[in-house]
Amino acid sequence: MSNEVYITKSSTYLPNGPVSNDEMEDYLGLVNGKPSKAKALILRNNGIKTRYYALDKNGNFTHTNAEITAKAVEGLFDDQFTKEDMQLLSCGTTSADQIQPSHASMVHGVLKPSHSIEVNTSMGLCNSGMNALNYAYLSVKAGAVNNAVAAGSERFSAWMTADKFNHEVENLKLLEEKPIVAFKREFLRWMLSDGSGAFLLENKPRENQLNLRIEFIDFYSYAHELEACMYSGSEKQEDGSLKSWAEYSSDEWLNQSIFALKQDTRLLDEYILKKGAQSLRASFDKHNLDPNDMDFVLAHISSNYFKDGLREEFAAVGLDFPVEKWYYNLSEVGNIGAASIFIVTDELIKSGKLQKGQKVLLCIPESGRFAYSCAVLTVC
Repeated sequence: MSNEVYITKSSTYLPNGPVSNDEMEDYLGLVNGKPSKAKALILRNNGIKTRYYALDKNGNFTHTNAEITAKAVEGLFDDQFTKEDMQLLSCGTTSADQIQPSHASMVHGVLKPSHSIEVNTSMGLCNSGMNALNYAYLSVKAGAVNNAVAAGSERFSAWMTADKFNHEVENLKLLEEKPIVAFKREFLRWMLSDGSGAFLLENKPRENQLNLRIEFIDFYSYAHELEACMYSGSEKQEDGSLKSWAEYSSDEWLNQSIFALKQDTRLLDEYILKKGAQSLRASFDKHNLDPNDMDFVLAHISSNYFKDGLREEFAAVGLDFPVEKWYYNLSEVGNIGAASIFIVTDELIKSGKLQKGQKVLLCIPESGRFAYSCAVLTVC
């Protein structure tokens, strides 16, 4: 017999203060010593007004990803649940501080409870946070543990500082090419943010407060149909395949920004919304759900550019959610990848808008090679 699983507490950690659009290059630096020509256009389209960086204006890092994650997890601890009560820690991120050891192991090391616990790390892109949540959810549901902490986090700023791109610019100069960073690389400098969010999952709801019961979490991948759209540690080839960093020389790692996070914006525009609608329709059919029963729709989007298009694509497959049901915070906190859905859910929980019996729909796209997840939560 499986257990019901409840989100009994949520937490967000955003490092330092909000950074305005005009301040971004004060923190990230100037590539080739010049202001970006693409920045204004990208910001106008994505609609992000402020974001957070684990950086100061001197380019010094103020937090590691593991420390950012630990801060969100610590926000879950109280008189009813201390770090000594934690049985499982499941963490998802795109931007771990190192290739090995695992990110969750590093977070466990920062938290330093007095006991050994099970740790799980999910690596990938935006869905890595939901993968981490799913592992925690299934562990509690199966009765393997009574509680689990799931977290999503990013420290993208460390990938986006100007020095990471200057080697490529110098190489382009030597080749007498136009000395700018390719748009597919620069695009993401103005999209991404740092931060973390965490949920406490338990097999019983807490009394005298609102809890969110997880009804299901579904995942869909379209990698069998589509090539990679967002990638790092590799370079896309003419046939759409990815050539691994391990197949390049160490000089090429710098000159071609092999480790930079890149986005094929052509593929993004063509498929991200269409496949998102297809996957969500499949979940609604699988669980025999009525879209009218959803009270809040929390869709992770990378840019406000996609807002209207996403609603239209959903409506085209019979999922016509009224505008007033959609809940976003992208403009205020930026795109925090694997952490975004945790953070917006935490904000909704603390907004005072939720009432018992309401249903919350979570939708998370991942453009890496077009993977999607969704979940339904019931307020109880």
